[in-house]
Amino acid sequence: MSTTSSAAINRDAPVAIHAQISEGIRSRIASGEWPAHYRLKSEPELAHDLGVSRGTLRRALTTLIQEGLLRQVRGRGTFVTSTTIEPAIAQKLSTLSEDFANQGIVTTTTVLECSLIDPPRPIAALLDVPAGGSVLKLVRLRSTDRGPVALLFNYVRTDLAPGIEGVDFTTASLFGTLEGAYGLKIDAARRTFSAQAAEADVAAQLNLETGSPVQYLQQVTYLADDRPVEYSDVWIHSGRLQVTSLLSRR
Repeated sequence: MSTTSSAAINRDAPVAIHAQISEGIRSRIASGEWPAHYRLKSEPELAHDLGVSRGTLRRALTTLIQEGLLRQVRGRGTFVTSTTIEPAIAQKLSTLSEDFANQGIVTTTTVLECSLIDPPRPIAALLDVPAGGSVLKLVRLRSTDRGPVALLFNYVRTDLAPGIEGVDFTTASLFGTLEGAYGLKIDAARRTFSAQAAEADVAAQLNLETGSPVQYLQQVTYLADDRPVEYSDVWIHSGRLQVTSLLSRR
């Protein structure tokens, strides 16, 4: 994955080095190469890649944080800021299939696609996919006796789960496979909800009219060592499935 490099810094230019670094990051955000929620490398790694001191790098990052382009989360790192307001809600990380099972709801899964692809640039950035690397694209439709309830697009790093494209996900759980078959420790995720008007392909799968309101979920999942392992887009039939958060002010 490309990043601002020492080769991109002109040490003879009249523009200060920290300003050049800030501009390089701005360009990557503006182009979509670093999408919303993209996590930057750690400060020591970035400073090493750029061939600058951590003080110079920190000055560049501080400028972008003040501009609202980046934000820092204690213990997690520095992220590209979303353009929408996103209040944080702390919840236990679980999957839709786990939530259904816990409530005794019987579901069926139809696998619409399970193949290896070259990831689109925003997904490659969010998953920190190595140059030339591939990802598993897994598309599934979850249904109950009332009909389709959720359309899921999952993208998984295959360098962390080689051969995963051979798994039968009509019955197997994605997280269960990653943890059980590959010994990966899933630790945390960033999940964002929003309302959308269903586009034609989503509406067709969920048995809705084009433009009908749906809940949209976007998630990046991280391992215990902070490596991103999975990215997902999920569209939920609002008339058949509601998402409830149990919150405490304490």
